[in-house]
Amino acid sequence: MDGGGTQMTPGQKLRHAVASKEVVFAPLTLDALTGRIAEQAGFSASYISGGALGFSHAVSEALLTLTEIADVTQHVTARTDIAVIVDGGVGFGDAVHTTRTIQVVEAAGAAGIEIEDQVAPKRVSHHRGIEHLIEIGEMTDKIRAAVGARSDSDFVIIARTGAVRNESFEKAIERGNAYADAGADLVMLMPTNETEWQEAPRRIGVPLATITSLDTRLPTEWATLGWDLIIDPFTAQTAAVNAISAAYQQFRHSGTTGLDRHEISAHYRLLPDIAGFQELYEIEDRTTEKPS
Repeated sequence: MDGGGTQMTPGQKLRHAVASKEVVFAPLTLDALTGRIAEQAGFSASYISGGALGFSHAVSEALLTLTEIADVTQHVTARTDIAVIVDGGVGFGDAVHTTRTIQVVEAAGAAGIEIEDQVAPKRVSHHRGIEHLIEIGEMTDKIRAAVGARSDSDFVIIARTGAVRNESFEKAIERGNAYADAGADLVMLMPTNETEWQEAPRRIGVPLATITSLDTRLPTEWATLGWDLIIDPFTAQTAAVNAISAAYQQFRHSGTTGLDRHEISAHYRLLPDIAGFQELYEIEDRTTEKPS
């Protein structure tokens, strides 16, 4: 809420967070439960990753549909007040397709979207570090279309470039500033060395975002460097996958998962509170006849 008590839009929440003195960290939230966990932990933003959703469905993010992304977004935004940033990939096509992507994702309650400068349709080889970039002009057309498509002027457009690894750092700076001039609110890039991490905030005229692990640097280090938004699409999924895999394999090997069943039961009993069932219980208690 703002000082006057008026409800902020999702985009305003994200803009307010980015404009604050503290660096914004956005962890992965692939469902409403993890969104609520992130919110209860004190995060002001979260990220719906195409890559992580693709892994969750056991397909490449290049094969995901806009509907699948929007469905996850709606689940998270319906049950949290966190500012949700959506991985819009390549906008699902050209400037026309990007226009509809913005409309659908914004309608799903997101605070902002990330659009990247790879070819459409996006290629599976992206997972192997092989990216094929479109020309600057084509990307700026898509950014302008994205800006024009949003109904809330505070909905945040993040323009991501893969130029550092696929062209050069200098080309990434050129692209970043062109994308900012086209209307992007933030520019996302992934430097490869310390000099680049230091130089990028000085040479791009809008707030900067990147994708990396939450544990890459301390918050104070990010602030000193001048970065504004740190997105982590890795930690939550890999931590969960590693824990599940270890438990299942241990059971098949020894007949037990190696976990304390009483502790598991105790954690399970916490899930209704984390999921916010109390409000549902209260409605049911008021409206449903109690057994005698």
